[in-house]
Amino acid sequence: MSKRYPSQAGHLTALKLRTPKRSELPADLRKYFAVCDEKIGFLPNVLAAYSFSEPKLRAFMGMYNDLMLEDSVLSKLEREMIAVVVSAANRCYYCLTAHGQAVRQMSGDPALGELLVMNYRAAKLSRKQRAMLDFAHKMTVASAEVGEPDRKALRRAGFNDRAIWDIAAVASFFNMTNRMATAVDMMPNEEYHALSR
Repeated sequence: MSKRYPSQAGHLTALKLRTPKRSELPADLRKYFAVCDEKIGFLPNVLAAYSFSEPKLRAFMGMYNDLMLEDSVLSKLEREMIAVVVSAANRCYYCLTAHGQAVRQMSGDPALGELLVMNYRAAKLSRKQRAMLDFAHKMTVASAEVGEPDRKALRRAGFNDRAIWDIAAVASFFNMTNRMATAVDMMPNEEYHALSR
């Protein structure tokens, strides 16, 4: 496939950076992009946007895959829930659209994704999930105030120290991606809006 990547509003970002044709990418990246096409039906614009720099694309993919797809004490749904709550606090349009859809899909509950986008405190969550999201939210809006009482609250809710690390790592990653997406006006794929409704 040699076409350039489609995007909403005619652009991937507000920056004029040349994104390569797929045929110009190394074979492993072409294969990765083809897997995206096969599994979700399209290539997420974030990957297309990062493709202007192969090292940056690989770094982004490596961190995302490690945090969101590899083994963790947290379920994949819980990690997506963190992504949405952090993105809601940061008002990141790209990540709210993409990860809100992932929550709808993984939970089988279209309302849950919307509740987490609007106000996670209104969602029917387990005590453990609420503690996890409270911690991620505080990390986002008041990171300098996070301390041992917050970690103790997670332990009381049933999280071990490895899980606390993973909660913090996922929240930290999405704080970075939210800021980057907003700074460059990254647009989500239109397809996300209609999926898992």
